Amino acid sequence: MNAKARTERCPLPLGYQSFANLRSEGCYYVDKMLLIREIIRGGRHYFLSRPRRFGKSLLVDTLQELFEGNESLFRSLDIHPHWD
Repeated sequence: MNAKARTERCPLPLGYQSFANLRSEGCYYVDKMLLIREIIRGGRHYFLSRPRRFGKSLLVDTLQELFEGNESLFRSLDIHPHWD
């Protein structure tokens, strides 16, 4: 993160369901890629039990972008060094 990014406030990603839009618009994003890597390595079936409007659609869209190979969206995130 550069000095300019630290002094400016980023928009909050309220209502975002698209990982690509969230990243392209420079919104705040908590890097959950370590957990996503564990999900990918760990099992076959998952039940996403989270409250309404709590990021389920964004998580699924993030997984879709990951498996479609959109590498540029994941630069500077925990998963990028493991890209292959």
